[in-house]
Amino acid sequence: MFIHVFEEHSSVIHVLFSAHLISLNVVIAIRLQVPRLALRRRLSALKGGVSRPATWRHRPISFLCYILSVSALRPLASRVTLYRSFPTRLLSRAWGRLNGVELPTWLRKPIYSLYIWTFGVNMQEAAVEDLHHYRNLGEFFRRRLKPAVRPLCASSSDGRILHFGRVKNSEVEQVKGVTYSLENFLGPQNRRDSSSSSSFRDLLLLSPDSDLFHVVVYLAPGDYHCFHSPTDWKVDLRRHFPGSLMSVNPGVARWIKELFCLNERVVLTGQWQHGFFSLTAVGATNVGSIRIYFDQELQTNMPRYSKGSFHDRSYITNKVLKKGEAMGEFNLGSTIVLLFEAPKDFSFNLHPGQRIRVGEGLGSL
Repeated sequence: MFIHVFEEHSSVIHVLFSAHLISLNVVIAIRLQVPRLALRRRLSALKGGVSRPATWRHRPISFLCYILSVSALRPLASRVTLYRSFPTRLLSRAWGRLNGVELPTWLRKPIYSLYIWTFGVNMQEAAVEDLHHYRNLGEFFRRRLKPAVRPLCASSSDGRILHFGRVKNSEVEQVKGVTYSLENFLGPQNRRDSSSSSSFRDLLLLSPDSDLFHVVVYLAPGDYHCFHSPTDWKVDLRRHFPGSLMSVNPGVARWIKELFCLNERVVLTGQWQHGFFSLTAVGATNVGSIRIYFDQELQTNMPRYSKGSFHDRSYITNKVLKKGEAMGEFNLGSTIVLLFEAPKDFSFNLHPGQRIRVGEGLGSL
């Protein structure tokens, strides 16, 4: 009986980690580039020191290297197209279900300890440090923080700063040098005072003395997976975009233009003391769901939703969020995009690649 239970749960854990390794391998495959000249040099090096060329059937390792190198020379566009054809939504739903499989108590500590070691998780910040408390991987990913472990200031989530700055020409950078359309990202806006000559960026601004700013925060698998309100603000609208669930790893974001517009996401828009404010939770591979605590109707990554559409829910009484209030959570990791209006003299206290935690400041007025 003991052996049967061990084999059953070992297979489950193997599937869980295999799914994550598959996503990592996809990232590595997309980033792989072997210049033609380098390939020729490597093939020449394989022949060095041999007076008579050996046939390929006597050189299986060399033949394998040749095949891998030739496949790496395929155009980047072909590799991106191949990656985009992967059933990432189906795989992510399967991962979400596996996250809910309850682990036996004796197996929880070794599994979670391996994850903690792999991704550098700081369990001293967790509200519950006892690993036996978390019944499944989903609960462990969504662990809460101790009440006073972070100051209440500006950052909405743990993660790494990918990009930040002013929004120019209604385009936003997802990583350096790669942009996406603000209109495609947020969807159409209904403003009574809009004119045909107004840019999409101008439609969002409530004051001519303000400017529009953005911050992109990437959540790695080892980060805290809940996100909080970065300031006091009112949410007017929730907009859900069903879409792909490709990896949001910075390496992938460099190759796929408008990745954030293609992926499934939940956009919350409203106002704060300086005007327009928006927080968007962007889905990613193996993110089984995006949950918003005050919106029980929201269900993400569902088969009934088709790509290219969006679904709105208006909050008639305006949902008021307080600074530091828990807003929602991811399964595994993803990206948070903040877009906000502020006085033109607003300045960021950040640098690209910086690690940031919930509650840390983003800038100053």
